[in-house]
Amino acid sequence: MTKPSKKVVFIDRDGVINVDLWKYVETWKEFKFEKGVLDALLTLTEKGFDIYIISNQAGVGDGIFTEAAMWQVHEKMVAVMAKKGIKIRGARFCTHGKKERCECRKPKTLLLEKAVAGITFDRKKTFFVGDKLSDLEAGINFGVRTLLVRTGYGAETEKKLGKKFRPDHIVDNLKDAVPIIVKAAA
Repeated sequence: MTKPSKKVVFIDRDGVINVDLWKYVETWKEFKFEKGVLDALLTLTEKGFDIYIISNQAGVGDGIFTEAAMWQVHEKMVAVMAKKGIKIRGARFCTHGKKERCECRKPKTLLLEKAVAGITFDRKKTFFVGDKLSDLEAGINFGVRTLLVRTGYGAETEKKLGKKFRPDHIVDNLKDAVPIIVKAAA
């Protein structure tokens, strides 16, 4: 008997879950949720999705903030979410600097591969939600559907889209993405 397929969604952090400051979010004081994100994530949790946060955090590798500071922000974010009933299944971060030639920095797929190692899920019903070309490319490279939000860098990214990296959908924010994600998984 085969295991039932999980409902999975990958979500970028800065610019999708939280307001992008156009610089690194170095402390919890700087962190602010995008409007409607907590409701969106709660709906995904209630609909049975395994939510994975996939984020490049080059500020660590470039010496702008420490890995411990990054995890403090993450842990406080997840704690706020948990109080609202939101379950984050996992998070994977690339902490290498921008100029390092690592295997995990998006648009490469190692973060996604590690996040779902051993999990059965249907890539055709799975989305990567992001605001940058690297998010879209990572989703395409991993064989999942892509959804661009106009928050964060998304509006600028939309202007740069060509035929090679067209997302499956473009919406204003994560809350607007949820009906598309839920429908695709049905």
